[in-house]
Amino acid sequence: MTDIADNNATQRDGKLSMLRGFRRRCPSCGEGNMFTGYLKVSDSCPACREELHHHRADDGPAYLTILIVGHILGFAMHFAFVWFRPEPLVMATVFTVGCVGLSLYLLPRLKGMIVGIQWAKRMHGFDNVTG
Repeated sequence: MTDIADNNATQRDGKLSMLRGFRRRCPSCGEGNMFTGYLKVSDSCPACREELHHHRADDGPAYLTILIVGHILGFAMHFAFVWFRPEPLVMATVFTVGCVGLSLYLLPRLKGMIVGIQWAKRMHGFDNVTG
């Protein structure tokens, strides 16, 4: 029963940690870089030494990226076709570049956001009562 009381006594702000993760920063302090590469999460934060190796983002960021990019580009393709009637090759080229660019932009940010959610909810080893 005391474990539940300890976890409730030190609630972590989920929205703030999600925002910090989306900015690719440590969900604990918001200062250190979360990533050492494009998608490689650091073992620990360089600023506050919070351990980040516990994360289990797996395929979640890819699924979210596909969901978001698909909805945005689906609407944009419909709008572009109905209003502008571009040539098929032009439309395919523009939306292919847009799809790749938006996916590359969103993927690490959504991974950071998922790691931030896991940190805030004390999932997968983030359950220490330090922050």
